[in-house]
Amino acid sequence: MTSRALMKPQMRGLLAKCLRFHVVGAFVVSLGIAAFYKFAVAEPRKKAYADFYRNYDSMEDSEEMKRAGIFQSAE
Repeated sequence: MTSRALMKPQMRGLLAKCLRFHVVGAFVVSLGIAAFYKFAVAEPRKKAYADFYRNYDSMEDSEEMKRAGIFQSAE
């Protein structure tokens, strides 16, 4: 009967090896989430604001709110 010796577990440098893997993974994931947020949320929001204010007339909007009765003291 042959007895096989079990491999010794890696004890020295184990934390550094695991941290290196997890830090790189966390950096890649956070970079991906930041890019997703920029292109899926921030850019469309900036475009929507730009489109709104391109044709926005504050005086016309103010007059419309006066006619609707929103401004009770400005008649």
